[in-house]
Amino acid sequence: MKKEENIIGYVNSIETFGAVDGPGLRLVIFLQGCLLRCKYCHNPETLEFKKDNIITVDEVISLYEKNKSFYKNGGVTLSGGEATTQINFCIELFKKLKELNIHTCLDTCFGTYNDVDKVKSKWKELLKYTDLVLADLKHIDNEKHINLTSRPNTNILEAIKFVDACNTKMWIRHVLVPGWTDEKEDLINMARFVKKLNNVERFEMLPYHNMMIPKYENLKMKFYLKDVVPPKKEYVIECRKIIENELRK
Repeated sequence: MKKEENIIGYVNSIETFGAVDGPGLRLVIFLQGCLLRCKYCHNPETLEFKKDNIITVDEVISLYEKNKSFYKNGGVTLSGGEATTQINFCIELFKKLKELNIHTCLDTCFGTYNDVDKVKSKWKELLKYTDLVLADLKHIDNEKHINLTSRPNTNILEAIKFVDACNTKMWIRHVLVPGWTDEKEDLINMARFVKKLNNVERFEMLPYHNMMIPKYENLKMKFYLKDVVPPKKEYVIECRKIIENELRK
């Protein structure tokens, strides 16, 4: 059996001063691999489970220690891809970070979660060491979710409820894609789902952007939303008010 410090993660990239992936300045590790195929994915280079670049738990700790003074109000975030495709690495890293009293944040779309006991036990173990979950809720409607991501959302909604039941704090994040994720009825239904949760600290509406298109061109991948125009600030505010009004009821 490998020692804890030698457990390996397959990493795509590392951001040493992340400011949008949880509270404060953070060390953000983007792990490789994802089960969803979102039409607007802004990190398409992370989708395939490649093993080109490795990192150990101790190496992540060393990276954190190098800039420790900058992270005093932040911590470490695991993102991707989908970080939980490498859930054993996530568990061991977060366990070590909590021993060092470092804030841990998991950015996830829950694509690996299902109702199998073995899977749920792994998630429960991970959440023991997770201070905050950035919950990516792509669509509340199952058929539309399948069209957008190639996968149903039934396990994702169950995962969010599972995280809530484990009393782990969450920020719900929703990408507003005109013509795809902005119908009023869907936004209302999403707000009603979120309203039933007990541990959501914040709801974030993230406007769709198309800055990832050059990545698709370089990777020779088809980008399905080329004709979608990013929403104007006023429209994002309007859609966010729909959510907020429902949450206040």
